[in-house]
Amino acid sequence: MKKTNRTALVAVTIAAGLMAGASAASSAAAQCGRASWYALHSRTASGERMNPAALTAAHRSLPFGTKLRVTNKNNGRSVVVRINDRGPFVRGRVLDLSRGAASQLGFIGSGHTAVCMARV
Repeated sequence: MKKTNRTALVAVTIAAGLMAGASAASSAAAQCGRASWYALHSRTASGERMNPAALTAAHRSLPFGTKLRVTNKNNGRSVVVRINDRGPFVRGRVLDLSRGAASQLGFIGSGHTAVCMARV
């Protein structure tokens, strides 16, 4: 293979890798699914006491302290929450919100709703 063709092939391969990395990062930063709420008065996985009125949430893998903008797909309301717990442990759910966050999103009565979340 000629040197110029080899250089072009390397450049295309690097560009494709960067684009694939960017799409993976964007999908990790934004996610949609079902969310529920909970209001315990015990300790969270991060060690802090659960405050049902606080704007906090539980996620399976995001680091504690991560802030997410959560939007209720049914009514368009959104709120910024901080991850301080692990969960949800119910199949098909991506997020457990505090009662305070669920109240601002407007789904206390139904118990769960469709949401999209993105890192802030």
